[in-house]
Amino acid sequence: MRKCIFTFLVCVLAGIAQAQIAPEALKTWHGNKYSMFIHFGLYSLPGGVWKGEPVTSGYSEQIQAFAKIPKEEYMQLAEDFNPTLFNADSIVALAKRGGMKSVVLTTKHHDGFCMFHTATTTYNSYDATPCKRDFVKEVSEACKRAGLRFGLYFSIIDWNYPYASPMSDHNCDFVTKEHQEFSKAQITELLTNYGPISEFWFDMGSNTPEQSKELYNLVHKLQPDCMVSGRLGNDQYDFCVMADNAYPEGSLHTPWQTAASMFDETWSYRSWQKRGEVKDKVYQKLCQLTNVVSHGGNFLLNIGPKGDGSIVPFEKQVLESIGKWLDEYGYAVYQTEPSPFPNDFDWGTVTRKDNNLYLILSGVYPKDGKILLNMPGYKLMKGDGKMAMYLQYGDEITVSIPASAYNDSTVHVLTLELDKTVEPQPASPVRSMTLTASNATPDYSYSCFDYYSNYRSTVAYNWNVEQNLLKQLQFVYTDQEKGRTIDLSVDGKSYTVTLQDGKAEPLEPENGTVWGKRYICGPGSGSFDTPSTIKTDLNTPLARRSQWKETDKEQDEFSSDILSTYYVMQNIYSPSKQLVLIEAGAGNGIEIYLNGKSILKHLNPYRCTFRSEKVLLPLQKGDNQLVLCVYNRFEDKTGYLLRPAEHPVIYRQDFNIHETANKKSHTVTVKAHNPVSAHADMELSNLRIRLRRIAR
Repeated sequence: MRKCIFTFLVCVLAGIAQAQIAPEALKTWHGNKYSMFIHFGLYSLPGGVWKGEPVTSGYSEQIQAFAKIPKEEYMQLAEDFNPTLFNADSIVALAKRGGMKSVVLTTKHHDGFCMFHTATTTYNSYDATPCKRDFVKEVSEACKRAGLRFGLYFSIIDWNYPYASPMSDHNCDFVTKEHQEFSKAQITELLTNYGPISEFWFDMGSNTPEQSKELYNLVHKLQPDCMVSGRLGNDQYDFCVMADNAYPEGSLHTPWQTAASMFDETWSYRSWQKRGEVKDKVYQKLCQLTNVVSHGGNFLLNIGPKGDGSIVPFEKQVLESIGKWLDEYGYAVYQTEPSPFPNDFDWGTVTRKDNNLYLILSGVYPKDGKILLNMPGYKLMKGDGKMAMYLQYGDEITVSIPASAYNDSTVHVLTLELDKTVEPQPASPVRSMTLTASNATPDYSYSCFDYYSNYRSTVAYNWNVEQNLLKQLQFVYTDQEKGRTIDLSVDGKSYTVTLQDGKAEPLEPENGTVWGKRYICGPGSGSFDTPSTIKTDLNTPLARRSQWKETDKEQDEFSSDILSTYYVMQNIYSPSKQLVLIEAGAGNGIEIYLNGKSILKHLNPYRCTFRSEKVLLPLQKGDNQLVLCVYNRFEDKTGYLLRPAEHPVIYRQDFNIHETANKKSHTVTVKAHNPVSAHADMELSNLRIRLRRIAR
C-alpha cells in the first residue's frame, strides 16, 4: 500500500493563519441563537411532484437529481417561475414574530439557478423568468427595514454550470478549477451588492484544502465579520454545522449551529407532505431549539414557500406559536451560555446567564418530582416561585415541581438566582492515580473534509483530580506519541512538554492474550459521523449490503466505492486486565471500538490513501471485542491493518511541576501544542498520566 507520511507540523489541511472574526461580531451571532432558513427556488414549483407522480426519494429541492430530470427539461421551469405571492416584508415580519433574529436565504441551490441578478449566468431569477426579480435584494432590504440580520446560503455544487463536476447521487462532488473561479465571481457579487451579510452558509461540494481556504479568505476580504459555515470543508470555518437535522451528543468548544427543516424528509416545499398537528410540531421544535441552545449552539429553522411564493399555513402557525413562547421565555434562550453541568438530564435542559440558571422542563417528569443540582461554592438566593419549591442543603439544590408542569403540552422554565456568576461546573472527581482518555472530560470541536467527512473531534482532555498536593507527574506513551509536544495545565499554570526523554519499557508481545476469529463486513454507511457506542455481533452487521465474513488476513487492500465504510471485528481473550499495544491502519479515516465503546477516532490527512498507527488497548479480563472502522471518502481502493505490535514498547517520562496549593482537588488539562487546526483531533488517546504524591 502507498503510505502517507504524517506529521503534526506539516499537513495539507489548511488551518493556520485563518482570518479572525471580531469578538463583537462573534458575540452577536452566538447570542442571537435562533434564525429563519428559507429554501426557495425553481424546485418550489413542482413541489415534490414530477409528471403527476410524487418523487418520494431524496429532498424535494433536489428533485432534478432524484427524478432524473434532463437538464434542458428542468431549465424550462424558469419560464413559469413567477411567484407573485412572495412578499419579502411579510416573510421577514413572520421571522420577527417568530422570535428569529436573522434570515438566511438560498441564493443558489444544487440546481445552479440563481435567485439574484448575476452577471455570471443568465440562469437567474431576473434574466430567465417572467417575474424579473432579484429575491436576494428584496429579502436583504426587508431585513434592513425590520432590523433583522441577513445571511446567504450558497451551494458549492452546481448542476447547471458546464465546467462543474457532473451531477451525482452523493451531493459531494469535486470542484474543478473553472468551477472555483465561477463560485468566486458569484460570491464576490453576493458580498458586494447586498449590504452587510451576517453569515455565508456554504453547502455541499468537496473542496481541496486550498480551495476551502481561498473561499474562506475571499469572504473575509469582502466582509471581515461575516461568519462562514463549516460546510465549506477542511476546517475552514467560523461556525460548524451539524449534519441535517442532527444534534451533538454534548457541548462543543467551537461556535456551532444545527440546521433543522420543518420535516426531516425535505427542506423545500412538498405538496404531499403529511404535516400532522401544529401543537405537536411546535413542541418538537421547541425541544430541539432549547436542546441546541443548552449545549451552546444556534438553531436555524427552515421554511419552504410554495412555488407561488406563499408561506405554507402550517409552517406559519408553527413559527408564530414558537414566537409566543419566546415572548414569555426568551430570556432563557437569547444571549445565554450552555448548561454549566457536564452531564445531561432526563427532565430537560439548562441555560445560564450571569447569576441565573434557567431550568427548561422539556424532558420527562422526574419520578420523585425533584430536580437535584450539585452547585459547590454557590448559594441559592431565590427561585421564581411560579410552580416550584426550592431548598439548598450544603452544595445540593433541590427543586420540587408538580406533575402539572409537564402535562399542559408546553415547555415551562424555572429561574434560579445564585449569589454569583454561574460558571461551568467541574466533572466528577477522578480518584484513580492514572489519568487516561477514558476517565477524562473531553473538550470537543468539529473537524471535517466535507459534508460526509465530519465528526466530533477531541481537542483537550480535562480531569478534576481528587488529590491534596501534586508535584510530579509521569507521562506514559508509545512510539505513536514519541516526539509530540503537548500543552499541560495544572490549576491554571501552563507547561509545554515534549514527549521524547522517556525510559523505554518493553511490553510482553502477547502476555497470554489469544487473538481469536476475525471477521469483515462492508461496505456500509458513507458518513464518518458515527455513534460513540456500537452493539456488534454476527447477527447484526454494521454494513448495509453484506454480512460478516470470516478472514485470516492481518492486512488487506481491496476495491472500494467512495463514501464506503468497512468494519473489521476481532475477538481477543485476555487472562487479566492489562494494556496491549496493537498496530491498526486505514485510509481516509479510522475509528476503533473496544467492547462497544469508541476509544480512538480521527480523519487521516486529506487524500491520505493509507496510514498505520499504534494503539494502546486497555483489555478487560476475559473476552474482548475489537472493531476497526475503516472509512473511505475519496479513493477507489481501501484497506486495513490490524495486528499485535511487533515491538511493543511504552515510555515513562517524569515531569516536575510547581507545587500545587494544598486543596481537595486540582484541575489538569492536556492539549496538542500548536495544532494544525483548532478543530483537528489531537490524537492522544494512548497518553496516560500517573500522579505522584509528595510526602508532607
